[in-house]
Amino acid sequence: MTQSAAPTRLIATDLDGTLLGAGGTVSDRTAAALAAAERAGIQVVFVTGRPPRWMQRLAEHIGGHGVAICSNGGAVLDVHGDRLLETFPLPVADALAVVRVLRDRLPGTAFAFEFPGGFAREPQYQVRMWGDDEAHQVASAEKLLGCDRHLGAGDLPPQGAADPRQQPPGCAVASYKLLAQHPELDPDAFLAEARAAVGDTAEITRSSSIALLEISARGVTKASTLARWCAEHGIDRSAVVAFGDMPNDLEMLAWAGTSYAVANAHPAVLAAVARHTVSNEEDGVARVIEELLTRATPSP
Repeated sequence: MTQSAAPTRLIATDLDGTLLGAGGTVSDRTAAALAAAERAGIQVVFVTGRPPRWMQRLAEHIGGHGVAICSNGGAVLDVHGDRLLETFPLPVADALAVVRVLRDRLPGTAFAFEFPGGFAREPQYQVRMWGDDEAHQVASAEKLLGCDRHLGAGDLPPQGAADPRQQPPGCAVASYKLLAQHPELDPDAFLAEARAAVGDTAEITRSSSIALLEISARGVTKASTLARWCAEHGIDRSAVVAFGDMPNDLEMLAWAGTSYAVANAHPAVLAAVARHTVSNEEDGVARVIEELLTRATPSP
């Protein structure tokens, strides 16, 4: 990651732990910096592990293009239009293979799926990031992947109000992220052991403080989808400045021409990225953007 002389054309930033403060909030300083970057002609793209359904409250900060890369590259969302532009789903056969090997090698692992319209989970999967009142379906991963020829009403107890868009990911819609949760393992140990067990069947990463893995289709990462977006818009990687804090950001930070880790980042990220800024709670991303804009403004 060498310093590029190219003018910055795109800022790619992770959200939780990087851009956002406590409670997922955007500070006034950060909001002002994002708006100033957009006025200067620099695209701001949120590149996050968050699923699309968590993006609407950030719509006012996404900029004129309105696009966010969600689920670690598994989905591209038009936030303003609340519609998916692209998804890169995990093939059902690969998802089933991952489920089986992790269940065999790491007993106690429970699974959930993210897909257009919501999510579905196994009974053992503890809901920690979604409210219990949000509609979702509950069944074994095998049944969810097996579609409706194996599912009866008794297999899917309703959780909250019914939503006709919410169907098991193996049915009319495909999942763009598989989640794997373990009740006891250290998060980093869980990641290392899962990667060793699964091999190149799928991409496995993490961004949570708990033992929760995020699994995408082979070759699908934040970096791969960001690179695709930039290519479609004629933006070279040398003109991209990226920010992150967790292992799921590493590929993006390695790909971008210039990258920063926030001070509160995971040790692996701090070690991999040469440039550091202050923490998310101290508006680390905003400070770098302000410096970039100052350098780009000619002296009177």
